[in-house]
Amino acid sequence: MSTITHVLKRSGAVVSFTPERITNAIYRASVAVGERNLQRSRQISDLVVADLEKHYGVNKIPTIEDIQDTVEKVLIENGDVKVAKAYILYRDDRAKKRQERAELASRPSVNIPWAKIWHVLDWAIDQDLNTTAGLARRIAKGEIAEIITASEQKYEEDIENVTEMVALNKDSLKIVIITGPSSSGKTTSTIKLGQRLEHLGLKLTTLNVDNYFFNLDMHPKDEFGDYDFETPQALDLELINQHLSKLVAGEEIYVPYYDFKTGMRSSDLTPMHLAENEIILIDSLHGLYPPMTDSVGDEHKFKLYLEPLLQLKTSYGEYIRWTDIRLLRRMLRDASHRSYDPTKTLMHWHYVRTSEMRNIIPFVSHADYIVNSAMPYELCYYKPKLMNEFQKWTTELEGDPLKTDAYIRAKRNRAALEDIPALIDESLIPSDSVIREFIGGSSLKY
Repeated sequence: MSTITHVLKRSGAVVSFTPERITNAIYRASVAVGERNLQRSRQISDLVVADLEKHYGVNKIPTIEDIQDTVEKVLIENGDVKVAKAYILYRDDRAKKRQERAELASRPSVNIPWAKIWHVLDWAIDQDLNTTAGLARRIAKGEIAEIITASEQKYEEDIENVTEMVALNKDSLKIVIITGPSSSGKTTSTIKLGQRLEHLGLKLTTLNVDNYFFNLDMHPKDEFGDYDFETPQALDLELINQHLSKLVAGEEIYVPYYDFKTGMRSSDLTPMHLAENEIILIDSLHGLYPPMTDSVGDEHKFKLYLEPLLQLKTSYGEYIRWTDIRLLRRMLRDASHRSYDPTKTLMHWHYVRTSEMRNIIPFVSHADYIVNSAMPYELCYYKPKLMNEFQKWTTELEGDPLKTDAYIRAKRNRAALEDIPALIDESLIPSDSVIREFIGGSSLKY
């Protein structure tokens, strides 16, 4: 057992010292440079702990910066120069991100689709659905059916626009990429787009990139020790590119299979090639991440991005955050389809969001079209299902320095849900609505 028991965080909070987090950080750096050697990461981590114990202990607590400095030093001293460089770059990037967050209120972001947001807000104002007060007024007048119909029609217009754009470029297109952060509605939107294209004589043939995950023992972990399926480095990007290049060239490939129960990938199982009227479909969190498809020229790709771009302002002056809508959606979907406790979803959201900010959001401007998957009425149906949980979390998580992120999200969502009218009867929601992907009862086959 280490003689170091605690660490001083940047916030001033004192938390328990966990050597495994050092191992995870080193391994993530090694993965970034293509060196998936977990045993070596553990060896370096042990050396880091030994070095720290020479200078710190019960009476002298190391800071996060002290630990990171030691990791860099030990990596370089032991000849792991490439890993050290990746670790330094990652550390520098995190520092820049902290600075950017501090400056965010004073400068615009190129990663925010302002034109699309303006259209969404303009529509919401016309419908009196841009504030929680307006939403409540319309529901109180018995207009929920009209709200649902108008919201669903607006979403369907987006899908129709995408269909027309794909059809216009069908002679050159080989790949349609449907992407967006977690729970943005990719699955439903993919099905709807596929149905429309089929009427035009085109077929989307899915290349399921989930089958290209590395074996679990080669997976990177986050700082809390969770296997990080949200990072593109968890996928065999080199093999994906090889297969895409062959498919576009008219060659046959053999798609691997990843078993999530065992965490193992089997190779060369399912033959695949493209027929004349077929287009490769990639439905992936990381579809816009350049290394995912850089073996295929942009002229052969159509890139679609989804996000619930809700423009709904609360009575206390804050807009509902898109990431919070997706968090609620994922909680419901995880509980319904994966028997996953919503508390775990909340606790894992920190690395979901971290990966989004690093590997998804920066590439929004690369998209050919952006679909708004938000429904102004959806939070009304989520409230009865989740409100008690958020009330519980804000009590249980308060004051825990290791769960500050989860507490902040829980507190913010509780306030938002308290400001929204609750609805229980789901019979008015269309059976093929994107919302059904999360609350259940869909007529679509997922």
